[in-house]
Amino acid sequence: MNRVSKIAFLLFLGSMFLVRAQSPAFEVSVVGEGSPVLLFPGFTCTGAVWDDTVSELSKEYECHVFTFAGFGEVPPIQKPWLPKIKEEIEAYVASRELQNPIIIGHSLGGTLALWLASEENHPFSKLILVDALAATGALMIPNYNSDQIAYDTPYNKQQLEMSKEDFGKMADQMATGMTLNKEKQGQIKEWMLQADRETFVYGFTDLLKLDLRESIANISIPVTILAASHPYGETMARKTFSEQFKNLKDYKIEFAADAAHFVMYDQPIWFLEKVKKSLSL
Repeated sequence: MNRVSKIAFLLFLGSMFLVRAQSPAFEVSVVGEGSPVLLFPGFTCTGAVWDDTVSELSKEYECHVFTFAGFGEVPPIQKPWLPKIKEEIEAYVASRELQNPIIIGHSLGGTLALWLASEENHPFSKLILVDALAATGALMIPNYNSDQIAYDTPYNKQQLEMSKEDFGKMADQMATGMTLNKEKQGQIKEWMLQADRETFVYGFTDLLKLDLRESIANISIPVTILAASHPYGETMARKTFSEQFKNLKDYKIEFAADAAHFVMYDQPIWFLEKVKKSLSL
């Protein structure tokens, strides 16, 4: 390798500067330089769900890409899973003295972002939520009451005891409904299969128990929601989000046509344009 080639190679490495940080509750990869952006994946997903997004955003921003405990290759932690993740993120941001960080969160990651931003004296400057709700349980459970959500239930017991074959069939069905991009359905299924089973069961219980519909009234920073229109159409989706976020003072919502839950997979160009626009405002 000649001198010019070596210099070019070193510059390339510098532009893709990567640091890994580990806490019991998550692993973080830091890519790029600039204002800090925290990227939270959805349930069972690893930080790789943001690969295309980070490839673009890291040109201008310092991207902190999270994978939560029990998912991917990150070891599981004891329950309560989600509260511990929240506490560790707050400690992570404080210890690194991140200035006015922005959060981009998909699904569970977006709900977690709302929880963090609803606290007093938080450091965050903006949220970008990707098909995330303030109370997932309220959408899924009739006569929902968060106080009645428990770890020890027949449904959770059934999930814990499910055979690998049956769990795989369930994961296949779930992945098929989460994205219209058939090439990505296999990856989503693989993340589900890779997840620690207790984290899959009890972590989702933590999410169902979390009801932020009242506390989001405390959020005073800008919030952008990039929502899916599939499978029920934009009219129904708009009604759902309007009910979930009626107490949020300042938010903008946009719906991706022909996109299911993984909006970044189904409408990647639209998604990146909206994210970059929101970051620049």
